[in-house]
Amino acid sequence: MADDILKKGWIRLDNAAKIYPAAMRRSWMAMFRFSANLSEPVDPEVLQQAVISTTRRFPAFSVRLRRGFFWFYLQHTDQAPAVQPDVVNPCVVMNRKENDGFLFRVRYHDCRIAAEFFHVLTDGTGGLIYLKTLVAEYLRLKYGAVIPRGNGILDCGAPHRPEELEDAFLRYAKRETLPRAEQAAYHVQGTDEPPEVIHVITGMCPVDKLREQARSYGASVTEYLTAVLLATLDEMQRRTVRRVKKLRPVKVCVPVNLRSFFPSETVRNFALYVNPGIDPRLGHYTMEELTQIVHCQMTLEATEKNLCARFSQNVRTEQSLALRLVPLSVKNLVMRLAFHQVGDRITSTCLSNLGLVRLPAEMGRYVTRMDMMLGPLSENRVVLAAISYGGMAQLTFTSTIQETDLPRGFFRTLVRQGVPVKVESNNHPEA
Repeated sequence: MADDILKKGWIRLDNAAKIYPAAMRRSWMAMFRFSANLSEPVDPEVLQQAVISTTRRFPAFSVRLRRGFFWFYLQHTDQAPAVQPDVVNPCVVMNRKENDGFLFRVRYHDCRIAAEFFHVLTDGTGGLIYLKTLVAEYLRLKYGAVIPRGNGILDCGAPHRPEELEDAFLRYAKRETLPRAEQAAYHVQGTDEPPEVIHVITGMCPVDKLREQARSYGASVTEYLTAVLLATLDEMQRRTVRRVKKLRPVKVCVPVNLRSFFPSETVRNFALYVNPGIDPRLGHYTMEELTQIVHCQMTLEATEKNLCARFSQNVRTEQSLALRLVPLSVKNLVMRLAFHQVGDRITSTCLSNLGLVRLPAEMGRYVTRMDMMLGPLSENRVVLAAISYGGMAQLTFTSTIQETDLPRGFFRTLVRQGVPVKVESNNHPEA
C-alpha cells in the first residue's frame, strides 16, 4: 500500500504527524536533531553526495509539505536538500523556502555532521536511523569504508521496503480507547529570547556511573533522570510559590518507542508519551521516593494495552466522518486547541532518552561522539535529550529563555549523587 501511495507522488501524514502543521507558528515548530563527530574534518562535497544517495533510500523524507482541502499531505520529490554550514543556534524554526521546501536539513562544521528534523517526518528512532545511514554512506564515499548494514543502518544501494513507509498507528489501533485529558502542570518561567536564539547546555558523564546510580535506586537510567528532573523542578517551583495550595503538579513528558511493543519497521512517527510526575501539595519528596514513583508510574503506563488504547483514541478521532469532512482551515483551529489542552500544557518539561547507540567497529573507528537535542516545545521552553555512545552520556538541555536554573540544578544534583559531569554550552564551549 505504501508503494502505491508513493507512485501517486504523495503520502498521507501519519497519525502523530497531523497535529504538527496545525500547531506550528512563526516562532515555533517541533524540531529535533542528531549529530555525529568524526575523527577528521567533514568534506562538504562528499557529504552532499551522501545526502543525495541516503535521501533516495528514505522516500518518506524526500517530500515537501502541501496543503490540501481536508488535510495536509506530503508531496514526493526525487531531489535532496543542500547541505549547510552548522550554526550556533540549532533547531530553530525551519524556513521551508530557504531549505527548498524540505522538512529536514543536514549541517556540518569541522568534524561534525548533523541532521535536524521537523516532527512531521519522523520520530527519534527514524531520525537516528537516517543519521547513522548518512554517516555510513559518507564514510563509504570518503574513505571506501566497508560498513555492514543492519541494526539501524540501511543499505543505500538497495530499494526501500514498503513497511518502512507504513503508518503503524493505523495497523495496531483498536476499538478500545482511553481519554487524554490531564491537569495542567507547572511550567518554568523566564526571560524570553528572540525566536532565532536557542541556548544549548550539554552535560557529559560516564555511562557506567549514571547506570550505577540508577541501579542503586532500582531504576532504569531514564527513570532516574526523570526523577532528578522532578526533584529540580519541584525545588524551583517552591522557591517562587509560597502557598502550598497554589503548587501545581510537576510532570515530565517521556517519549516511548512503540516499536518495542508493536513490531514495525516504519521510519515514520511511531512513538507515544507517558507523563510521570508528582503533586507537590502532598509534601516534600526524597530521591528514593521520586525514583520509586517514576518507576511505578512508567511501569503502569508504558504497557502494550495502555499505550494502544491511548493512540487508538487519536486514530478514532482522525477517522471520524465528522472530522474528515471538515475543511482544513477549521480542522487547524480544532487541532490547535486540542494541542494546547493535551500537549505541552500538561507537562513541565520533556526528557527524550534514545539510550545507547552501538555502531559496527568498521564505523565506530571514525565516529568519536554522538549527540541529540530537542527543539524547545511551544510552552515547555526548557527540555532535555539524552543519548549515549562510546562510554559517555550526552545530556543536552535546549532553552528559549535566558535563565539556566533547570540545567544548573539538574547537573548539580547529579554531581551530588556521585555522577561526575563536564558541562559545555553554545555560549561557553568550555564551561
